[in-house]
Amino acid sequence: MRNSRKDVDSRQLNILNLVREQGEIRSEDIAKRYSISMMTVRRDLQLLEERKLLRRTHGGAVSFEKGYSLNGLSEDITRCRNKISEYASTLVESGDSIFINGSRTALNLLKYINDKNVMVCTNNGWAIEEEYSGGVNIKLAGGEVRDKILVGELTMRNLLEMTADKTFLGCASVYDDGKFQYNIPNEIGINEAMISRTRNELFILADHTKLKRQEHRDDSYGSCSYERALTLVTDEAADPYVIEKLRQYGMKIVLVPLD
Repeated sequence: MRNSRKDVDSRQLNILNLVREQGEIRSEDIAKRYSISMMTVRRDLQLLEERKLLRRTHGGAVSFEKGYSLNGLSEDITRCRNKISEYASTLVESGDSIFINGSRTALNLLKYINDKNVMVCTNNGWAIEEEYSGGVNIKLAGGEVRDKILVGELTMRNLLEMTADKTFLGCASVYDDGKFQYNIPNEIGINEAMISRTRNELFILADHTKLKRQEHRDDSYGSCSYERALTLVTDEAADPYVIEKLRQYGMKIVLVPLD
């Protein structure tokens, strides 16, 4: 049975709003969220791109929209994420071994490492397409490839045989009750495997658009909380209410300046 024009328009509007909210999204996540085929996702994204409402990427789409800081000044989400990545690179010391999950913001911290020797273990297949300084050595976790991210039993098994000094994770959302949301079903388990094999510090990187109040939670995706101490690295445009609530939960917060 064919969907009505009204249903199609409504779905495309929802997809557009989702892309604007998150800044970028994977086609696989859209298909799962709206129970549609990948062919339908590609068609929807193509039509939205033709109307100059978003830009398609390999495996998904990114928004043309800009987020807004609390003082009303527009902030490019990509710029916010780059600032967070740059700050995160200062948390890495020469000789460190680190885990990085499928987050692009977390992976991009490696671009800012120029004079350190670092061993990186990641399930992030985007690492293959990037160039880093000679001191950055990357080991892929192995497993099944899903939209450039390595998942599955082999990934978990390999991670549990490794250890790292520090772990850097991204996420889809952070809520004011201390829970983190992820859009890939296997992602929570992979993150927990990395955390369980981390000797020292855990850092989660999330720009201000990902910090949300719990009444806005989307329960169609998995969420979790972490028992161990962690540091959330976000930017100074984050909602002060959410920041204060997270601090009440004992979470350490770093607000990265955007100037």
